[in-house]
This record gives sequence, C-alpha cells and structure tokens, in this order.
Amino acid sequence: MIPLSTRLAAVRTRGDIKGFAEAVERDDPLRAELVAFVTARGVEVEPEMSVKRLVRAALGRSDDAQVRKNPIHRDEAFTCAHCGAAVPPGGAPVRDHCPRCLRGLHVDVIPGDRAAGCGGVLDPVGFERRPEVVIQYRCRRCIHTFQVRAHPDDKVPPSLDPRELPGPQGA
Repeated sequence: MIPLSTRLAAVRTRGDIKGFAEAVERDDPLRAELVAFVTARGVEVEPEMSVKRLVRAALGRSDDAQVRKNPIHRDEAFTCAHCGAAVPPGGAPVRDHCPRCLRGLHVDVIPGDRAAGCGGVLDPVGFERRPEVVIQYRCRRCIHTFQVRAHPDDKVPPSLDPRELPGPQGA
C-alpha cells in the first residue's frame, strides 16, 4: 500500500483533489488515516466535513480554497476619482470607469472588485478594436495592468490614441 504522504504529494490540481477524495470515500481505513493526519496538523475535524475539505486541509490549501479569485463586479454609482464626475450605474456590462475621462479607481488586483484595495487611479494607456473597443489600463500607484470593454457612451478618442484624452496622463 502507498503511504498517505506519497499519495498526497501526487495531488496537485483540483481534479486530483476530487479524484483522491473519491478514493478516500471508498476506503474507510484511508479515510481514518487522513483524519488522523489532518488532526495531527491542528485542524479540528467536524463530523459533517466533506472529504474534499479534508484533503485540502491535509495539503494546507483549506484557507486558499475560500479565497475568491474571480471578479465580483458591483454595478453602483460612484464619483470619478480623477475628474469628479458623478457616474451612474452602467447596467450590463457593469460600469467600472468614468465615461467622460475613462479613468477608474483600482480597488483590487481583480478589476471591478470594490471590496478592497489599492486606491490608485487607473489610467487608460491603450485601446484595441476586437471588434468592440477594449481599454487597456495601468494603475498609477501599483502599476497593475488590465483591460475592459468600452461602454457605448464612453468618450473614446476616434483615433484610439490615449494622448487625446482630457487631463494629464500618468502620475
């Protein structure tokens, strides 16, 4: 029989976790060994704890699994941090930048997540037509970059040159 530590070392992806959890569910001695291993690491094992959660705890990934890594877009009115314009909600797609100066507020490494953050102003540094216009941004404070689709009412320069935007570029 392969030792638990060797089997855990082979678990790398979410699919591996799922497959190993299914094997543990079919093997009561392996489940008992896994529970003992997790308990020895200081994790309190609850009776209703899923086997996948036990495996993540054994791998030291329990807390990581609870961190949301996909964008949480909030469609709410805001005041532009650059030009001071009152910006209404955008509907679909969510409005995360000012339609007048095209700047936004960098609140996290995930664009649109206003739950945490950097707080730097996002400057448009480039545009691309794909067929819709895509605005490329860079944060003044942390230099994080990302891109979003332009809204129909955004004042995108006809030549797609960010130097034609109102107000200073950069810091």
